[in-house]
Amino acid sequence: MSETPILFFLFQLLLLILLPGRNIFTRAADGKWDTLLSNIGISAMHMQLLHTDHVIMFDRTDFGLSNISLPNGNCIKNPRSKILPVDCTAHSVDYDVLSNSIRPLTVLTDVWCSSGAVTPDGTLVQTGGFDSGDRVVRLYKPCRSNDATTCDWQEVGRGLTVRRWYATNHILPDGRQIVVGGRRQYNYEFYPKTSSGADTVYNLPFLVQTNDAKIENNLYPFVFLNGDGNLFIFANNRAILFNYFTGSVIRTYPTIPGGDPRSYPSTGSAVLLPLKSTAGGGGGGAEVLLCGGAPKGAFVRANNHDFAPALDTCGRIRIDDPNPQWVMETMPAGRVMGDMVLLPNGDVLIVNGAGSGTAGWEFGADPVLSPVIYRPDNPIGSRFATQNPSSTPRMYHSTAILLRDGRVLVGGSNPHKFYNFTGVSYPTDLTLESFSPSYLDPKFRYLKPRVVSPGPQTRIGYGQKLPIRFTIPPGRLNSTSVMVTMVAPSFTTHSFSMNQRLLILTRGDLKPVGKSTYQIRVDMPGSGNLAPPGYYMLFVVHQDIPSEGVWIQIG
Repeated sequence: MSETPILFFLFQLLLLILLPGRNIFTRAADGKWDTLLSNIGISAMHMQLLHTDHVIMFDRTDFGLSNISLPNGNCIKNPRSKILPVDCTAHSVDYDVLSNSIRPLTVLTDVWCSSGAVTPDGTLVQTGGFDSGDRVVRLYKPCRSNDATTCDWQEVGRGLTVRRWYATNHILPDGRQIVVGGRRQYNYEFYPKTSSGADTVYNLPFLVQTNDAKIENNLYPFVFLNGDGNLFIFANNRAILFNYFTGSVIRTYPTIPGGDPRSYPSTGSAVLLPLKSTAGGGGGGAEVLLCGGAPKGAFVRANNHDFAPALDTCGRIRIDDPNPQWVMETMPAGRVMGDMVLLPNGDVLIVNGAGSGTAGWEFGADPVLSPVIYRPDNPIGSRFATQNPSSTPRMYHSTAILLRDGRVLVGGSNPHKFYNFTGVSYPTDLTLESFSPSYLDPKFRYLKPRVVSPGPQTRIGYGQKLPIRFTIPPGRLNSTSVMVTMVAPSFTTHSFSMNQRLLILTRGDLKPVGKSTYQIRVDMPGSGNLAPPGYYMLFVVHQDIPSEGVWIQIG
């Protein structure tokens, strides 16, 4: 045997040893798919996990008749609708994760291509949509009851100052939401409205500058709250750091290498990589990872049924770097309309999407069935790992979100103007699946922590020290590989998870407090700049294997 393969093996083994807390047993292709429900009645175009372990999903009210009836035999009359002047079917559902069941919800106006975020008290605020719904705000307050008369959507007509369609929401440190952009809206506004300046709309010239004539390529902009309280906003192929109080651009970042568009309809995806939290309120070092999309001209080509290969590159940039530059990496395959999900151990799952084309009605082809895990802390060249494939294409209008048990919920896919189940390459999909990353494999159960305290729904203040108790199977603890993370549940649609955020909490000493039971003290984030107020899933991670999450409320 030659020395080269031996040396390569030893090098790989050394890498694994030197990467603390990483699971050395992970194979190149891993993960498990399960079908949860074969028909949820709608196509899950939008998803939001709530702190009750329920997921609110909806598509649009003008797709045609859905496959689930409205509750109590109700019907909605809309004389303006050319599609369904009378509709007795639901276009939103409440999915109960624990019982794996759904119930229909009632939306009165069109929620198509809308945006949203969860308020500090756990209420889902959904904003905008199409036609009758483009200025509507809809509220869903979590409840334990299944009574459709008390536990359903409430609509606020004219809740927005201007039309919002394909906009982005982000929760702010004071608990308000900023609503950015949308089709032909080069501005932003806030919700809820205050008595002073309630109807003010603020211009954002950056959205004019990034608009490609007749194509756009700047819808659903990627918006992230930085640790200094400013917003990182990416649209088309470039980004700014923006002070929304003064309306001023703090910094302009370089155009992403190659200059190809990454925003809708040349849809890539993006995440704010895990943040290292401090009790003092800082949070330097924030990085954004942006993957996939479609090359220049792809949308025009797709209009002519000529599908350009999707981009196979990712760009990574540090927000507060004195000389910020994009660091480019290559994925195992090109992907457009993919979803990026932060996992409890700090990895990123890239899932769903197509290998060619763009977003739009039947503008994509070549479904990418195999997810990819991206490990941010690995050396460049060893960060991507291809996972086991799904058998279900998830094309335009697909979604994916993290659940408290560590699975990723996957649904949606309807690249057609209506529900279309036959005679097309990619039929409307009403199924719901879960993807279980390798950390849920039973063979790693001996490493899995279980959180004993804090209990569910514990409320914690900024900067507090929080003792966390957890158990590990006897004799298995590696104390240096324990970390604590908290993950904000996201509003996900059109390949972007709004408000998605993972913090790695600063830890103190770990000590035994009982048989196979340990306590670790962590510092909670110091301000809403790092962790906007609201509900988070708290995880203890041991040797890359996360516990089941516990809901906590900060602020």
